[in-house]
Amino acid sequence: MVSRFRWPKLFLLLLLGVGFFLPLLWLLLTPFAAEPTLAVKLPSLSLKSFSEVWQNRTAVLAFKNSIILSLGAMALVLGFGSLAAYALSRSRFAGKDTLLYLLLLFSSIVTGVAAMVPIYALNQKLLLIDTLLGVILVFTAGFLPTAVFILKDFVDGIPRAYEEAALVDGSSSLALFRYVAFPLARPGLAVIAVLTFVSTWANFLVPFVLLRSSEKVPIAVAIYQFFTEVGIPRIGVISAYSLLYTAPVLAVYFWISRRYGFGFFGGLKG
Repeated sequence: MVSRFRWPKLFLLLLLGVGFFLPLLWLLLTPFAAEPTLAVKLPSLSLKSFSEVWQNRTAVLAFKNSIILSLGAMALVLGFGSLAAYALSRSRFAGKDTLLYLLLLFSSIVTGVAAMVPIYALNQKLLLIDTLLGVILVFTAGFLPTAVFILKDFVDGIPRAYEEAALVDGSSSLALFRYVAFPLARPGLAVIAVLTFVSTWANFLVPFVLLRSSEKVPIAVAIYQFFTEVGIPRIGVISAYSLLYTAPVLAVYFWISRRYGFGFFGGLKG
């Protein structure tokens, strides 16, 4: 009976695998094609599409803007998130769990479509429209509750005996966080770093609404300029730009994965 359904399942899994693999194969091959099309085929090698990308000033500046936005949001989320998670983990007060779940709930709408009108109005009053700082602060506000929620679990997994030993040696509260909790929570910080960097790098809505100057837009917005006036996509340039777009994210992921690994248990590396 088991073997009767084995081949249909394998065939279905094969179809699903091909469906996921073909777009990736197209993305890898098409940027190097002399005459790019939507078909997946071995191209006659050419770097014309990459040359057109690098000759576009807005496209090149978008890489710098995306890096500034992603690293800026990541730094603020890691800094404030780790401090808040440590404080929540080591303190006791009524309603702490409720507060955490409320933070997680509201974080899902801070950077969403439903919140863009008040976010835009707030940035306008603070004179942050068309500034990278305004976008960074919006991303930070959106990801910070999730970061606190996740990092708290890592800090909870750190044995209090380590901190008690440091207190006996005369360490201050800040020293406990810096030399005991922070190093042991680095795997959790790596998870948050990847999550924040990738989410900021790929976000289109927030910079599209808050930024006006073409020199300040990130890659997620700049990629839309590679369409003709009638809306026809320039396939070669878009595929080359998309391939370059994915490279930093993959580099960050593999670097952090190699450095910290992703086998976690509580706040300690497994």
